[in-house]
Amino acid sequence: MADAVQPISGTNKPFPASSKPFAPEDETALREALKRCSPSTFEAAIQFRKTCNPEHLPAVVIGVIERFVEPDLRVKLKDADDDLRLIEDLGIDSLTMMEIVILVEDVLQMSINNDELRNLRTVGDVKMFIDCKVRGLPLPKPTKFLPIEQIAAIMPIQPPFLFLNEASVSSSGANAKYKITGQEFFLQGHFKDNPIMPASIMLEALGQLGVLFLLEGIVTEPGKIVSPATIFFTGCEGVRAHRLCRPGDILTLSIKPKRMKMPLATFEGAIRVGQEKAAIAEEITLTFGYSEAFAPPPVVNGVEHSAVNGVEVGSPTPLRAAVNA
Repeated sequence: MADAVQPISGTNKPFPASSKPFAPEDETALREALKRCSPSTFEAAIQFRKTCNPEHLPAVVIGVIERFVEPDLRVKLKDADDDLRLIEDLGIDSLTMMEIVILVEDVLQMSINNDELRNLRTVGDVKMFIDCKVRGLPLPKPTKFLPIEQIAAIMPIQPPFLFLNEASVSSSGANAKYKITGQEFFLQGHFKDNPIMPASIMLEALGQLGVLFLLEGIVTEPGKIVSPATIFFTGCEGVRAHRLCRPGDILTLSIKPKRMKMPLATFEGAIRVGQEKAAIAEEITLTFGYSEAFAPPPVVNGVEHSAVNGVEVGSPTPLRAAVNA
């Protein structure tokens, strides 16, 4: 088969186009490989193999994933939600993931190291990974998934004014969910006998997601961290509310950084309920600052060791204490 893209195993250099033209037999082989995928997936793969244009990659990746997802779950892929989790939301196990990788390698004529797959947890992770491999860019940091307990431990904002139940943070943005329970303090007066989530609180939730991204998603200077005590809301632009949100609704929040230069970080944000748009903010701007990174004392045999007046003192780590309890 004449290769339109040359696989470069063990490197992350860009995949150059081959001097050989994309021949009819190549198209036949590609059609056979993608025979259980949608026609749009095949067309995107053809265009990529002919032009090596990375703009066609998302359609190829989504189409290949859709091929291995159960029919009743494929509707979730129609909106191309990058936050969809491969295991929890799409039911893709490790063996199925390997089948997806083998087909992607065959279609895109590239080589993927199995070790590189360990951190791929969402559709967005897969799309970003493939795009970086093709463009020869450094692979992104893996997405972090944070439950409410971890969010509360990280955030300076605390319940009952914390409006993130779970979140995921990557180098390209952050996503979160919040369920309106009906027990929120502000619903007692907003409005009488007609509880509705205030738009200002939805904007606050997007701002909180921006705070979480600053604390967990950005790469700082060596020896520096973003200090939670320095993050404050400074302004917003282009805010629109599109839907009333009531108790029982699950808000899906997303933010993406637009400009990031200390001391200012500007994000675009959106909230959905299911497939419906609930609110958008074209720009949310926060101010932030750095502080010195704290280096924890070394742990030896489950004991933290530090020096006090030149004498080393050991104390069990919280994890060890919990295990021994």
